[in-house]
Amino acid sequence: MSLAGGGIAVAQPTAKAPAETVQPAARSTNAQPPVTAESARKAKAALKSGAATTLAASTSIVVVNANGTKARGVGIVIKYGVGQYEVQFGHIVTTGTFAATVGRADSCCVPPSGEVSVAPRLGTPNGVFVQTRNSAGAAADLGFHLVVHIS
Repeated sequence: MSLAGGGIAVAQPTAKAPAETVQPAARSTNAQPPVTAESARKAKAALKSGAATTLAASTSIVVVNANGTKARGVGIVIKYGVGQYEVQFGHIVTTGTFAATVGRADSCCVPPSGEVSVAPRLGTPNGVFVQTRNSAGAAADLGFHLVVHIS
């Protein structure tokens, strides 16, 4: 398509390609892994321990190392695979606001560049699913800082 005199050109495909052809990796890398029995057990225990919490609003912060260990903050961290983490809290977070950034646990240095995505953990009302990737978009183990705000 060409355009004379400047402007915006939009190309329209003649036929729609199936989703597998367009983005084969997107479906597998953006999906959450199934909740394990261990994860479900920990989620129930975390909810039970936080049962006395009746705050109208709360903010929880956790710093997680690339290997899935908690550096500081609140929550239980479960590492599922490369760049896949679940963080569980002692209260339901499904209506919360989540924010995360790639970060280090220590006070040294700038963290490696990368990407981080957060979502409510499917099947776990007190969990947040976190995915980390390198700058090229490939799954990578990266440390991160997670903030969850419930209002």
